[in-house]
Amino acid sequence: LMKCFYSSSVSEDLGCRRGEFSRKHYGSVELLISSDADGAIQRAGRFRVENGSSVLFQNTDYTPGTWHRTDVHLENPEYHTRWYFKYFLGKVHQNYIGTDAEKNPFFLSVVLSDQNNQRVPQYHAILWRKTGTQKICLPYSPTKTLSVKSILSAMSLDKFEKSPREIFHPEIQKDLLVLEEQEGSVNFKFGILYAKDGQLTDDEMFSNEMGSESFQRFLHLLGDIVTLKGWTGYRGGLDTKNDTTGIFSIYTVFQGHEIMFHVSTMLPYSRENKQQVERKRHIGNDIVTIVFQEGEESSPAFKPSMIRSHFTHIFALVRYNKQNDSYRLKIFSEESVPLFGPPLPSPPVFTNHQEFRDFLLVKLINGEKATLETPTFSQKRQRTLDMLIRSLYQDLMPDLHKVNNMLNRRSFSDVLPESPKSTRKKEEARQAEFVRLGQALKLKTSVKGDATANLATTSFCKKEPWESQSFCSNFPHEVVCADSWGQSLLVSTDAGILLIDDGQPSVQVFDKTLQVKQMHVLETLDLLIARTDKGKDSRLLVFRLSAVQKDIETKQIIRSKYDCRENKLERTKGCHLYAINTHHGSELRIVVAIRNKLLLVTKKYNPCNSLTSSSLLSSSESPVEEFQYIREICLSDPPVVMTLVDGPTGDSDNMICVAYRHQFDLVNESTGESYRLHHVETNRVNFVAAIDVYEDGEAGLLLCYNYVCQYRKVHPFNGGSPLIQPSAYDFHFSWNQVPYAVVCAFPYILAFTTDSIEIRLVVNGNLVHTAVVPELQLVASKSDIYFKATAAVSGSSDSSSKEMSSRSSPQTPTAYEMPESPLSSLEGEVPCKNLYKIPLSNLVGRSIERPLKSPLAPKVITTSTSSSAPSLPVTHSLSLSRMEIKEIASRTRKELLGLLDEPIPKTETAPKQKKAPRRQSDPKQGAVRSTSSDRIISSSFESCSEGRHLSTSSDPDTSANREESSPSSCSFQPISLYDEDIIDLK
Repeated sequence: LMKCFYSSSVSEDLGCRRGEFSRKHYGSVELLISSDADGAIQRAGRFRVENGSSVLFQNTDYTPGTWHRTDVHLENPEYHTRWYFKYFLGKVHQNYIGTDAEKNPFFLSVVLSDQNNQRVPQYHAILWRKTGTQKICLPYSPTKTLSVKSILSAMSLDKFEKSPREIFHPEIQKDLLVLEEQEGSVNFKFGILYAKDGQLTDDEMFSNEMGSESFQRFLHLLGDIVTLKGWTGYRGGLDTKNDTTGIFSIYTVFQGHEIMFHVSTMLPYSRENKQQVERKRHIGNDIVTIVFQEGEESSPAFKPSMIRSHFTHIFALVRYNKQNDSYRLKIFSEESVPLFGPPLPSPPVFTNHQEFRDFLLVKLINGEKATLETPTFSQKRQRTLDMLIRSLYQDLMPDLHKVNNMLNRRSFSDVLPESPKSTRKKEEARQAEFVRLGQALKLKTSVKGDATANLATTSFCKKEPWESQSFCSNFPHEVVCADSWGQSLLVSTDAGILLIDDGQPSVQVFDKTLQVKQMHVLETLDLLIARTDKGKDSRLLVFRLSAVQKDIETKQIIRSKYDCRENKLERTKGCHLYAINTHHGSELRIVVAIRNKLLLVTKKYNPCNSLTSSSLLSSSESPVEEFQYIREICLSDPPVVMTLVDGPTGDSDNMICVAYRHQFDLVNESTGESYRLHHVETNRVNFVAAIDVYEDGEAGLLLCYNYVCQYRKVHPFNGGSPLIQPSAYDFHFSWNQVPYAVVCAFPYILAFTTDSIEIRLVVNGNLVHTAVVPELQLVASKSDIYFKATAAVSGSSDSSSKEMSSRSSPQTPTAYEMPESPLSSLEGEVPCKNLYKIPLSNLVGRSIERPLKSPLAPKVITTSTSSSAPSLPVTHSLSLSRMEIKEIASRTRKELLGLLDEPIPKTETAPKQKKAPRRQSDPKQGAVRSTSSDRIISSSFESCSEGRHLSTSSDPDTSANREESSPSSCSFQPISLYDEDIIDLK
């Protein structure tokens, strides 16, 4: 047990968890001016420049918590954001239409998703309005159904001009799918412009008829050469019939996204036209353009102002160094483009070409998505969405008046209200037709390539930062609160206070008479702070950790409530909440809330009281005497949330953020004055947290309530009074489900609900992953994150590699067959509760100064057959051409219509179109392994759509468990991750 008492990284962990970061990692805005050969100014523009500047990292002894890593993630991935396609289409769900108080029409879609293996039923709701879509998850209760009003109220829509009415037409699914497609394309077209050394104008660059050998290698790295004539995949606006836009182009599939590149040297060239209009017509209308520039670093550098385009918002400047066979990357983003990741490493040099390709493609995809949020594009999208919604509303309203209104006022429930038998039969027939049309539409959309085929390019073995490890199996107690103590966990349970260490029996520290509701372990101060009991009997207790440690080592009698009389802090009777300062300063500050009064208590920091020297002190000496009462501050209401915000000087400018009623306030510790920070404009408020984060040393707060997380920067002003005003740095985002706890571990922010962990980026709020974790309870998060659940969180393998995405034929996306786990289908099993840990070092520990680790692991699964037998690599794949997929789709539709009763035979390999010589697929891997119709359709459909995720994904919809992997990757229990079958033929 000795190892649990000593930890040298706690202070650094706290700094990382708090999120001390800098937006400088995402570049700084500069005014860029271009000039001609004579020096005359041509154009100027303001761009954010990312060059991976090493200035930020010149000091190797960086401040704890400084952002020091690069992880490559697609932000807001479609398989997490395209809800209607994923959760609604092809399933029984309800759609409603209405108008708000401003007479603007809206649509509401609601579905009850039965999460199969995890048995976590949830309501998914989408509100379609002209300003965009709002998506939330609501918990399912078998004893309480949800009404239309309650769901809309959760979306802050309480007043209506016309109450919502249900739409029964199955055709509405087509229209709602069109509305969802307005969020942006799932496929991308990027420009590639070749620039020779010394070229300073776009006319010169576009007039390059041929590229160099290094440019050809770069194109070969990005994708494959495809013949445009007769091309049936995503064409990106290129002519595939008459060769008017060139004969060949570069194409690839990356993480389920088809990408067509507009290569300047492959587009039509005209010797008479110096401006090369045909080339500019395509590349000039691309949102993102790669500029491959020849020459040394000392040569004149490319500037975005050299290109005459009002449409291109992002330029990626690529240079190749022959001496060390490396690529250097620099990103220019128009000033209005929101921040997007991943930020460039320092220096931004990639010697591993595969790493560079994956980093570049993720950066470009994230960049185009971010550009769609700029006013230029968002206003156009809103106008289009408004027009579509109003047109659909006008078409539907006359028909709705003719429909029987009996079912319009029902609650959202699987059980229909009591009605005549004839009406029930009509409703069942309507639902059957509704599902049939939705499944056919889902299959058609996937075959067309308008849905991400993310399974086709999924890596088995990539380990994500949020992957969890098993910490304690079969934990039988109810957890009240906990805090980490070195590598161990001090837990308050219904059986008392327990000290738990990985792989060792738990040790009881206090018996169950001491009911601790809140605790902090402060190792550097040799203190344990705990709030005990409840109501009028609640108190704040302080203990020396060294004394607690001594009791454990000597195995003395377990302490009870009555042995802690000397540890009570005075004046804290009746406290319901307390908060401490986590920033490292000269003193410990504690704010205790007793109803509407705040009690400020401090303890001067004394190095001799550290853990290493505490043994010199008398064990009978009570730490209570070291605390000093400072002042009392009165509030108008009892606070629900409290957070201490450290001022830049620590002299009369420290503040307390409190949440009560409908507002967040800042209270000055010295004067007691309060300042309104944020007012919540909703009827009901569920306060979650106020997290202190620091950007370049300046205080900021993440205010979390309901579905919203809002970042507000606090500027010290006027002798400690905060300057609270709208700032360009402020931003907000919405969670998909109301969390009960939020943890910041930069660059991530994690929201914990009763059955999921939602992971976003702190800097912009973009979603990177959602993990379904049944019966989830956050336990502790001071350093490592501990939680209790019936299953762990495993990494999502959302990365793709060159071998997986582009070396397989453009016509034949690759998928994997995954055996269904027999454990997932057991009925009546009693799931056990385990404690899991997400190491903070995984979330914040990788340094971007080191060479980047590839986000792609080898595409093999190592299956251990026995402890003595060596692990053998096993690969699974299923390759189908587009012709095969269309044939299967046709047969599937016939079977859905009842026109085909016999099982679908094993698919023969269809003739493939001409492809690049290096694209080869193993016929053994491409063989279909089952003649079962539903197995073939399910597998083939997965290869062109979302399909079943691998167990390395924590997506809420996956119906397969991961095969056994190597021992090094099996230190945790993988969650059973599943994706509902696109078509259910049974």
